[in-house]
Amino acid sequence: MSSVLPPFPQPQEPFDAPQLLEVGPAPQEPCLRADAARNRARLLEAAARLIAEHGVAGVTMEAVAAAAEVGKGTVFRRFGDRTGLLMALLDHSSRQLQADFLGGPPPLGPGAPPVDRLRAFGVAVLYRSAEQLDLQLAAQPEPTRRYANPPIRALRTHITMLLRQIEPAADCELLAQTLLAYLDPAQIHHLTRQCGMPMERLEAGWVDLVDRVTRTEPAR
Repeated sequence: MSSVLPPFPQPQEPFDAPQLLEVGPAPQEPCLRADAARNRARLLEAAARLIAEHGVAGVTMEAVAAAAEVGKGTVFRRFGDRTGLLMALLDHSSRQLQADFLGGPPPLGPGAPPVDRLRAFGVAVLYRSAEQLDLQLAAQPEPTRRYANPPIRALRTHITMLLRQIEPAADCELLAQTLLAYLDPAQIHHLTRQCGMPMERLEAGWVDLVDRVTRTEPAR
C-alpha cells in the first residue's frame, strides 16, 4: 500500500506558497472562499482515507461523497470526474515536493551545484512515485492532456532550469522531456512490479543518465 498523503492544509494557510511554479487548482477554478476551501479539504481527506483503507480502487465519486457526508453532486461540481479528484490528491502531494526543491535544504533545494540538484531531484521524484504508484497511474490524464497538467509542467520547468545552468548551449527543453520520461509512473510500474527491478537500480540509473547527459564526472 502506498504511504499516507501529507496532512491537508487548513484554509487559513497560504495555499499559493511557494510561488515560482504554480501547481494549484486548474486555471478554470476561481480562488476558493474559506467555506469552499474547507469543503474541498474535507472531500480530499475523505478520499485519502479511502485510499488508505481500500486502495485506489475504493475511490469512487459515490464513496467519497458518502465518506464526507455530502451529496454526490457536490463531489462532481468540485472535481469534475474521478480523474480530477485523483489529480487533486496528487496536486497536494506535488506542492510538498515543489516546496522541497524550491526552498528546501540542498542538494534537492537551492545551495548545491545544479548537477547535484538534478541528481537529487530525480531520486526524490522516483521514490515519491513509487510510494504513490497506484494513485499516480489512476490519476494520469488522457495522453492529449498529460504533458499540460500543472504538476508535470512544474517538474519539466525545474529540470529545464537546472539544465540551462549546466549546459546552456543545449536544447534544454527537449533534454528535460527526455529526462522526465525516465520518471514516468507507468515506466516505474513496469520496471519495479513487472520486471522486479529494485529501486536502488532505478536510482543508480537516474544518476548515470544525468551524468551522461550533462557530461559530468560520476558522483562519488
